[in-house]
Amino acid sequence: MSGKMGSVIIAVDGSEESMAALRWALDNLKLRTPAPDSDEAPGTFVILHVQSPPNIATILNPGSIPFGGPSAAELEVPAFTQAIETHQQRITNAILDRALEICAGKNVNYRTEVLIGEPKEKICEAVENLHADLLVMGSRAFGPIKRMFLGSVSNYCLNHAQCPVFVAKHKDNSS
Repeated sequence: MSGKMGSVIIAVDGSEESMAALRWALDNLKLRTPAPDSDEAPGTFVILHVQSPPNIATILNPGSIPFGGPSAAELEVPAFTQAIETHQQRITNAILDRALEICAGKNVNYRTEVLIGEPKEKICEAVENLHADLLVMGSRAFGPIKRMFLGSVSNYCLNHAQCPVFVAKHKDNSS
């Protein structure tokens, strides 16, 4: 990799694999450093986390409410939605705190970005919107059955991101 990268997105989801990918990127990639008299922006690591949107539709399926029970409009949906959003925000904060601990002490330019939606789609959108030169992500190494049912975010991004994608495989030191 050349030292001329402007924007490198590192997708983190809290897994050890994504944190290992973050460590790898910070330790191995060189970002653009403009000349002092240049108006070119310095390169940046963008630590990206995608939250799943709060989904209460399955809980509030009107067909599942028994006769005489409350309608979906009568249930306290806003309070329930707020509780889900608060919980997700706590998870996001913990993930970003862990990522920022990894960044501490490294002499790199970085920022965080949080998006809400389907991770594989939002990661690819971020790549396009931020004009990323590289996407770095971890591989959870699902087996073929689990991958068939859950899908693979890294595989989707490999095929749809508008930049090169580096998928870091986490070394298991326990074996």
